[in-house]
Amino acid sequence: LIHLILCSRAMASKTPVGFIGLGNMGNPMAKNLVKHGYPVVAFDIFPEACKEFQDSGAQVMDSPADVAERADRIITMLPSSPNAVEVYTGANGILKKVKKGSLLIDSSTIDPTVSKELAKAVEKMGAVFMDAPVSGGVGAARAGNLTFMVGGVEQEFDAAKELLTCMGSNVIYCGEVFNYFQAAKICNNMLLAISMIGTAEAMNLGIRLGLDPKLLAKILNMSSGRCWSSDTYNPVPGVMEGVPSANNFQGGFGTTLMAKDLGLAQITATNTKTPVPLGSLAHQIYRMMCAKGYALKDFSAVFQFLREEENL
Repeated sequence: LIHLILCSRAMASKTPVGFIGLGNMGNPMAKNLVKHGYPVVAFDIFPEACKEFQDSGAQVMDSPADVAERADRIITMLPSSPNAVEVYTGANGILKKVKKGSLLIDSSTIDPTVSKELAKAVEKMGAVFMDAPVSGGVGAARAGNLTFMVGGVEQEFDAAKELLTCMGSNVIYCGEVFNYFQAAKICNNMLLAISMIGTAEAMNLGIRLGLDPKLLAKILNMSSGRCWSSDTYNPVPGVMEGVPSANNFQGGFGTTLMAKDLGLAQITATNTKTPVPLGSLAHQIYRMMCAKGYALKDFSAVFQFLREEENL
């Protein structure tokens, strides 16, 4: 019996898994599935994002619908609500060819109301939708240390967890109510944006006062102003190694994605009549950064943005 169970699990692991969205986060997530022995059937709207998967022998399809035709377990990791709507319900979307009983896991950070509508559309097609947004940046995605907060039908959680544990060290079931963690992530990223801007401003002011940036960072991180942006992801080049500021702000969490998440925070704040003055200001700052050439740089590039603004 044990042998049969092990064989059935081995066979299950060889069933193709669809992965749609091979961006900064999706790319390493899909690679970790491959490392764990899952044949990946992939799609991304940008052909160059698919090339390395083709080179490694993975199957790259021409549309989300083609992925759904080949795989009955699909993970989506998309940058925005419109992208998610198109991938699921578009003319060549997943739902055009989805098989009944398929498990569709969305790890995108999108508008909670859009996520609910997608869940309804998926259920009408006889498939299962689970909401599984992530916490952790590109480094955690590469290391397989992401945290997934999963919402959906409890009976399907174990099936989702089998895949998600290949990409994350924490996979937590949050109940049948969708978007609990979507809402929490929007709040977290708004706070992160505010703290990153504050850290960049404080560091820049200290540098202008003649303080050595490494010494200033050390002092801040021993004081009450310490935060994740100062002690783990410092935005000043040369202060820390292994962070985007040490690599010309390449990689990490893109400015355009932070602006998008702050936009979601604004929508939800308006809908709930919640005052978020600093969140609103952070949103405008990151939107300005996108307009001034920082869209593809890590959001910690706000330090560089402030340095340039002071010369105007």
